[in-house]
Amino acid sequence: MTTDFILAIGIMMVAGLFGGIISKKLKFPRITGYVIVGLVLSPSVLNLVSRATINSLDIITSIALGIIAYAIGGSLHLKTIRKLGKNIAWMALAEALAAWLIVTLVIAFLSPRFLAIPNATFSQFYFPMAFLIGAAACATDPATILAITREYKAKGPLTSTLLALVAIDDAVAVIAFAIAVGVSKSLVGGAGGISTYQMVGIPALNIVKSIGIGIAFGFAITYITRLVKTRGLLLLVVLGMVMACTGVTDVLGISPIMANMAVGFVVVNRITTREPFIVIEGIEEAVFAIFFVLAGMHFDASIMKAIGFPILLIFVSRFAGKYYGARTGAKISHAPDTVKKYTGLALLPQAGVAMGLALMAQNAFPTFGAIVLNATLAPVILNELVAPPLVKYAIFKAGEAAEQLPSAKQRLPKPDRND
Repeated sequence: MTTDFILAIGIMMVAGLFGGIISKKLKFPRITGYVIVGLVLSPSVLNLVSRATINSLDIITSIALGIIAYAIGGSLHLKTIRKLGKNIAWMALAEALAAWLIVTLVIAFLSPRFLAIPNATFSQFYFPMAFLIGAAACATDPATILAITREYKAKGPLTSTLLALVAIDDAVAVIAFAIAVGVSKSLVGGAGGISTYQMVGIPALNIVKSIGIGIAFGFAITYITRLVKTRGLLLLVVLGMVMACTGVTDVLGISPIMANMAVGFVVVNRITTREPFIVIEGIEEAVFAIFFVLAGMHFDASIMKAIGFPILLIFVSRFAGKYYGARTGAKISHAPDTVKKYTGLALLPQAGVAMGLALMAQNAFPTFGAIVLNATLAPVILNELVAPPLVKYAIFKAGEAAEQLPSAKQRLPKPDRND
């Protein structure tokens, strides 16, 4: 069924609203309901929104990721980074590299059992394919983490660590994927003699460019906001700058997520008021609803059926890498117990960046690129269903949800009846 672009957005928002309400009633995070609604609306189930319309809505994903990245950057106070910097650095490297290693090894040695590819060899097909899937597994979706910490108004060491980790994870994933592409092309024989600069230098330079552009837009916001006096105009400034930053980075072929995180980082550390973020919080729920319903609509039953068991292998091995990697990094850096115990449980979300990297692999490797794309896309849908309850569980076990924190009233001394 062909669905009009605007009608599709209306359906997504209204259906997402009810999905979120039902999910909340069942004690799940709202975004679980959004993803399930998207899955039901998808061409594989009710087919209320066509695949062509879904693909045309990807521009909304770019805008939503820009807003989400800006909000993530706005949570990175210099004071918090100085306090948790050592913990974050160790944990980010450990969990990302562990996920990459474990997924690569599991898929490289077990995929020959499930994929009967004629004339495929370990060194030219199975290992490079697994290496790319493992690199994409490094990425963590910032949208899920932000949505759930916002929903439960979470504060504390675990929440601060999570928000900082997802800011770093995407940079690590981009560099890891570039290295994997270089190594894989050498193994496959499509492009011999790829240099270290091409594998590491170019991705690192692109990240620096992204951050530099983000810093420029961040300073622009700090100066322009002095000229506006109302929240409506402030929202116009912030949203316009975030969209412009996203557009510039898209044109240049660099990371809009890293750029908009840098925008938020500059703004939060240069402006004493929270107003540039409060105005965005007013539209965040609509952004989350559209973003996660759209994520669910990418569900493809045929992919799930074709590579069902390998999907579970990728899901489990990535979870093991994230969980034990984060725990190891926390132990090395002497992080607080709540950070050590629960961070790994909350790092399962995987979406935009991983999907973007997989699309690059599809274009670069004709022999197995489609497998890399499907083997990344299918676990993304599974992760978006399973991860939100785990993030909620981690926040509540750490005691950082707003309803668990002592209220101002509880902290006040009880009045003396004799007074």
